[in-house]
Amino acid sequence: MDSKIFLHCIGNKIRFKGQIANCNLRVYSSGNSSLLLLKIHLQEIMKLNTFLTSFFLMYTLLISCDSTEQKQENSKTIKTEVQQDSNPEEKRKNIIFFGNSLTAGYGLEKEAAFPSVIQREFDSLNINYHCINAGLSGETTAGGNERVDWILGQNKPDIFVLALGGNDALRGISPENSQQNLESIIDKVRASNPDCKILLAGIVPPPNMGKDYFDAFQKIYPTVSSNKNTFLLHFLLENVAGEPSLNQEDGIHPNEEGAKILAQNVMKALKPLL
Repeated sequence: MDSKIFLHCIGNKIRFKGQIANCNLRVYSSGNSSLLLLKIHLQEIMKLNTFLTSFFLMYTLLISCDSTEQKQENSKTIKTEVQQDSNPEEKRKNIIFFGNSLTAGYGLEKEAAFPSVIQREFDSLNINYHCINAGLSGETTAGGNERVDWILGQNKPDIFVLALGGNDALRGISPENSQQNLESIIDKVRASNPDCKILLAGIVPPPNMGKDYFDAFQKIYPTVSSNKNTFLLHFLLENVAGEPSLNQEDGIHPNEEGAKILAQNVMKALKPLL
């Protein structure tokens, strides 16, 4: 018998609750099993039964209480998990900045490019967006039209900032071709996510391309925005273009201070989309 339950054998007697009951002990062995036979005097049976009954009730009660507490604890745990699952942290939305060297931050540290400036501003204001810089130096609208599928395959955009066309203007590419490429890019973005909001950032061609080309190219962005129902930033380089103190030595790419102004221009245009 287990001494922990106040019942065990001592020699040929049984002890329970401090009393002694005479008994005969016989052990029968068969293979690996043994049988312990206790023969208790009749006058002790009632006392023993009373004790065993009390012990059994107490043990059952202890088991019941422990089981109840365990069930309550399990129930609390399940409820907590359900509450946590029903209130997950709001998933961060993606803004893809798809452009050329102006977006990539040519000549600047990565952290100084205008998408990174916008990310820091969003973080400071607890605006839950992830800014993805998908700018590529030298990119034209045709190159962007070929590359955009890969970009969209990497991240699903909630907002897409399309800032291409500057290199088209520098190379004298037909405004009609540039418009077709921009509209094709927008179609691909919408196919990827029909709910994606699109901001089209315009550019102004250099005046040395001639008045006809200048006028035709300037019309691209309002036309595309109207045809494809996008938001429009008329001029990405507003308040930066032509300002030596805000540009690098090439006179084309913004320096760190100029990139901050680009970020302000874009953030102002992004407000209705957020």
